[in-house]
Amino acid sequence: MAQIEKSFTLRPATQADQKAIKALIREVGINPMGLDWRRFVVAVDEAGQLIGCGQVKPHRDGTRELASIAVRKGWRRQGVARAIIERLQEEHGRPLWLTCVDRLVPFYEPFGFVEVADLDQMTAYYRRAKRFMKLFQLLSRQPYYLAVMVWAEEKMEAYEYPVEHHS
Repeated sequence: MAQIEKSFTLRPATQADQKAIKALIREVGINPMGLDWRRFVVAVDEAGQLIGCGQVKPHRDGTRELASIAVRKGWRRQGVARAIIERLQEEHGRPLWLTCVDRLVPFYEPFGFVEVADLDQMTAYYRRAKRFMKLFQLLSRQPYYLAVMVWAEEKMEAYEYPVEHHS
């Protein structure tokens, strides 16, 4: 059976998209914190329905996080997430950080993201997130871990980000 190709477009989110963005984030089960429509790029189908979204969140320490990448179930594996990520990379440039469950690391690697395993290579925000999730993982006995990744310089082996020293 021939597969029907669906088309979609990307655009900056509007205030009218806020409710649909929140609903999609809840639907896919990712972190619902920090959902400000002004930071989002959305994918819409031919009828104008929101089918995907993503944002870049600024943090107090100056880092920026690729976040809230979500695509409706019927639209997955059709290039929607790829288009959103590439648009956000193009608009925001390097470096961009992200956090994800470890099984998603291979998904982000083709976009140039590399996993940062060394806490000393992370900013304070990501060290705290990593430590908190490690504690959660131990207490809940979850089989996954929180991966911290960064899109930095091309073809880098290890990312060396200037961070404040901690005790």
